[in-house]
Amino acid sequence: MRIARVYDPVGSDDGVRVLVDRLWPRGLRREDPRTGTWLPEVAPSNELRRWYGHSPDRFAEFAERYRSELDSGEASQSLHQLRRLQREGEVTLVTATRETELSHAVVLAEILTEPVRLRRGAEPATPRNTPTPAEES
Repeated sequence: MRIARVYDPVGSDDGVRVLVDRLWPRGLRREDPRTGTWLPEVAPSNELRRWYGHSPDRFAEFAERYRSELDSGEASQSLHQLRRLQREGEVTLVTATRETELSHAVVLAEILTEPVRLRRGAEPATPRNTPTPAEES
């Protein structure tokens, strides 16, 4: 999982580029190959983005609030799509943010590289090659 600025040239090792900003980057056309697939649903809310204002001393709290927003469910389909892309190959999250190391893309990349958490009451999937207890008897 890589992170890059959307204004950077497409790298040969970028794989699939995914724009993870809520707002379209200034000066870029929709057909620009640097933008890749656009998933605005995984971006922080406008309220959270404004509150954060890219203030380094607020980053830890921003990350916590952003994780909570992602857990709320609105972004679940887009997160699923990102995980699927990640299983298929290299993914580069792109953002217009100048300081990528203090951006939501860093938090999103962390979430995508963490093991998937089960929802309350859900059971882990049984691998297809592993017999279930009923099949073993």
